[in-house]
Formats: sequence, structure tokens, C-alpha cells
Amino acid sequence: MSEIIDCIVIGGGASGFFFAINYAERHPDQSVMILEKSKQVLQKVKISGGGRCNVTHAEFIPKDLSKHYPRGERELIGPFHRFMTGDMMAWLEQRGVALKIEDDGRIFPKSDSSQSIIDCFVKEANRLRVSVKTSQVVTDFNYINNHWQVTTKTHNLEAQQLVISTGSSLKIWKKLEQLGHEIVTPIPSLFTFNIHHTKLTQLQGLSLPTHIKLFETTSTKAPLLESTGATLITHWGLSGPCILKLSAWGAQLLNKMNYHFVISVNWLPDLSEDEVNEQLKRMKFEQSKKQLNKQIEFNVPKRFWLFILEEAEVNSTKNWGDLSKLELNRISTVLRAFTVEVNGKSTFKDEFVTAGGVHLKEIDFKTFRSKQLPQLKIIGEALNIDAITGGFNFQNTWTSAYIAATTN
Repeated sequence: MSEIIDCIVIGGGASGFFFAINYAERHPDQSVMILEKSKQVLQKVKISGGGRCNVTHAEFIPKDLSKHYPRGERELIGPFHRFMTGDMMAWLEQRGVALKIEDDGRIFPKSDSSQSIIDCFVKEANRLRVSVKTSQVVTDFNYINNHWQVTTKTHNLEAQQLVISTGSSLKIWKKLEQLGHEIVTPIPSLFTFNIHHTKLTQLQGLSLPTHIKLFETTSTKAPLLESTGATLITHWGLSGPCILKLSAWGAQLLNKMNYHFVISVNWLPDLSEDEVNEQLKRMKFEQSKKQLNKQIEFNVPKRFWLFILEEAEVNSTKNWGDLSKLELNRISTVLRAFTVEVNGKSTFKDEFVTAGGVHLKEIDFKTFRSKQLPQLKIIGEALNIDAITGGFNFQNTWTSAYIAATTN
């Protein structure tokens, strides 16, 4: 005998919980059940943002917000007009979660703990009598006789409405494909670059402003992608916002290239080539008696400056006044166009995101209802929507879940 539920949500992550809470609040007479395959719910919320949970980003104009989504930009403009950053902030603060906006626009709980978000969601789910079932691996779901039949390893369930909020679940995508949905093949987005350059990786921990151009090979003249922002040097290569933006916007392209390509790094993005050259010439004359390793220019850390000199093949014990025009040019080139090969990727674990999922042409973005299957809604990262880092992926989650929960 099947247990009958009004609305079943498959997936107990951020989008599933946010949908269930808002749906239960709008429909207090209906039963709502979340099925989560793991032993714990909201696991991604817990680890996101280094355990602080970057809930959204301080971008308050719908069209501008949508520009942070390599996939989903056009489709999300309408939904963002109905529920976006300010709405989510208000929703949380009305329920006792104080928020703060950091200098880079990222928004976190004032507690600096993702547990604040988890506690809020669990409390609301309990208050609204949402049934949360953990360790429930969904083995099948089908629409038969005007209702959904959902099977787990331990339960047979029936529901009038089914919501898919399973994120990057290959198993669920495969089932949706069997039911007639087109699935865009999933590939990684938001990853860091592996670089085999010992002298560079020895600078691990340094974060510097950069403008980076990405090329297919060293002989390619036109860049395929460009990005500006902070770049973090790591023991395996490069990370940070500038790199993650490149990985998100270039997800499909870089996948086709098997993550082997070339980047040119401008370590002084705020200075023109002429300004860099003039500054170097001025140092040659004004600091002529001082050694390069004693008089550091461009306000960079000493170990980074010594790295630049080594890459430019300039002796760091030389006096500024003894530098040739050729040596000055080499220093300028390394500062403004340090070229290096990328030999693979590493997952950015706190913000793991996949490009791919249910094709967006098959979703009604006024309701997030499937155009293919009756009484089915698909939300969050189960759709082929992904964003750059900074809280934008969560905002898609909140927006899609809220609209799905509050529209018929």
C-alpha cells in the first residue's frame, strides 16, 4: 500500500528545503515530504563559503544579476524580477538570521557560520510540519493515473506533485531523460588551474590583482577568454576569483580542450604598458645606485618581485642604473604578460558546480514547471544553470525554489 503525499520533493539540499518551506507556508492543508538520499540534509549549505555560507551577492538589479550566469542568463531575468537578492535577505532576516555584506559584495550570516542558515531552515520545516526523510535513495518515479508514483529502497509513495531538487545527480538526470527530458551533458564549472611551474607555485599563498587572457596555444594571437580580478597562487597552480570566472565562462570550451591551454597574466592590470615602462625607466635613473633586490618597485611582495626578475633573466643583485634597455623590456613583459601553460584542473571543493542538466527550453520559467511532464517542477542546479562564484549559484537556488513554491 502506497503512502499518499500531496507534494514530494526529491533532494534535501538548499533548493529542496527552500521550496518545501515556502510551499508548506502557502498550502498549510497539504502534506509535504522531502526525500534525501544522505543521512544528513543541507550538506552543501554546510560547507559552502568555507563553512560560512555565501547566501547571495549584493547585486540588486535583475538584469545585472543575470549577467553572472554563463548558462541561464536570459532565462533568469524574469524570475529575478519576482524574487532576488533583497527578497532573500529580507526572508532570512525576518526569521532571525542577521546578514552582512562584505567589501567584495558577498553576503554572509553575521554569525559567519552556515549553521545559522541550516538551523533556520530546519526550524521552519519543523514549524510547518514538513516531513523530512533521510537515507531515502529514490530508485524510480513515474506519472501513472494522474499522480506520481515514487519508489525508494524502503517506501512506496504517491504524490499529486513532484519536485526535483537533486542538483548534479546523474541518476536522476538519467531517469528524467528516460521520461522524455533532454539533458545537457554535465561538465565541471568553477575549477582551479593546474600549472607545473615550480618557481610560481613556490609563491603559494600570494593573492594579487590580475587581468588574464586565455589562449589555445602560445602561437594563438587572439584570446579565447579574458577575466579581471584577484588571483591566488597555490601549491598546484592558480585559483581565486579571476581564475574561477574563466573556468565558469569557459566551462564548455575548456572541456573540449581537455583542460590544456595557455594563459597570459598581467600582474599590473591598473597600469598601461607605457606607465609600466616609464616607471621602470624612472627607477633606473632615480635609484641607479640601489640593487634591484633592495629597491622593490610596483608595491609587490619581495618574493614576488624576485620571481619576476628571475623569470625576466635579470640578476637581482644588479644596480638599477646598470640595467640595459633589453633587461627593462624583459621585466616589463613578465609583469604584463607572464605566459604559462595550464595542464589540467582541480575542483574548487567549497563551491563545486556543474554546467549541464535539464535543457532550459523545456522549463516554464514563470513556474519552473516541466513542459514535458505534468505536475513536475525542476529547480536549482538540476537545471542547466550555473554561475560564477560569489553567492550567485545560491541565488538561483532561492529564486527557482521560491517561484516554484508560490505559483501553480
